Amino acid sequence: MARKGIFSDNILPAGKAEADRPAPRKPDLMPRGAVGALQSSLARMQESAVQDVDPALIDDAGLEDRLGLDSTAQKQLVESLRTYGQQVPVLLRPHPEKRGRYEIVYGRRRLRALRELGLPVKAMVRQLDDHALVMAQGQENTARQDLSFIEKASFAAQLQEAGYDRPTIAAALSIDLPMVSRMLKVGTAFPLPFLRQIGSAPAIGRDRWMLLVDALKAEGAHNRVHAFLNRPEFTMLDTNARFEAVLAKALAQPKAPTPAPKAPPRRLSAGDGTEIGQVKQTPRGVTLTVHARDADGFDQWLGDNAEALVRELHDRWANHRSEGKE
Repeated sequence: MARKGIFSDNILPAGKAEADRPAPRKPDLMPRGAVGALQSSLARMQESAVQDVDPALIDDAGLEDRLGLDSTAQKQLVESLRTYGQQVPVLLRPHPEKRGRYEIVYGRRRLRALRELGLPVKAMVRQLDDHALVMAQGQENTARQDLSFIEKASFAAQLQEAGYDRPTIAAALSIDLPMVSRMLKVGTAFPLPFLRQIGSAPAIGRDRWMLLVDALKAEGAHNRVHAFLNRPEFTMLDTNARFEAVLAKALAQPKAPTPAPKAPPRRLSAGDGTEIGQVKQTPRGVTLTVHARDADGFDQWLGDNAEALVRELHDRWANHRSEGKE
């Protein structure tokens, strides 16, 4: 009698056909849902992992959140990274069109400094569509204390121009809808090239920017400001002083043209030298005055014959002008 295997699961009755033997049970596989969960977990771990990326492989993306670059602050950042290294990673996404390249979501100043130092960039890489990119960028901006009012207002205006609705803008900047309206009123009033020339102006709040919006509506204000922006003395100012100088130019009242000095009246005399009146000529016309007290009746006669005398003088003037043109 053959020995039974100690690992046999089933013992067939004697005489049972081999074909009747049930097929061996396949080992249980991991459920499909568990595989998906594992893949998602691995993806999240990969997104949270910090990796070194060559800065030459990183392109700009998203919207412009900084108006100009503070050279002093940037030098301080370079020295800090040189001394202590990069402590906070930047956020990248794979380039949607160029395989092997990345687009930066936030951390542009760190990227610039690391490029200057020739160091790799410590970065987290996440799969983000365009909507998720601007949301991440906006919420990162909200957490940063160094962004000025106008930088946030300009960012909101760029979001609106890119087609995002106001609830999305509010969510991106972590503000309520009334604040979105106030920011857009300022952010949409100025073109980006103008704001870049002013800079971040961190000491200038919403009320002063609104004052500039209203001041630029005055006649000639745009021309005065534009002319000032091209002067060397403007570029020598810091960003807050630039705003104040531009506001002063916009508010300045143009000087009224200096009126031409008034010509004194000319004395009119009779043949014997007796004064009989005065004639006064101005841009508005000619005035002839004959004082009754000294006229001895000439004023009355002149009034009675003024129409004929003026007609005669006009004809003489017309003939003179006609002769001068021949």
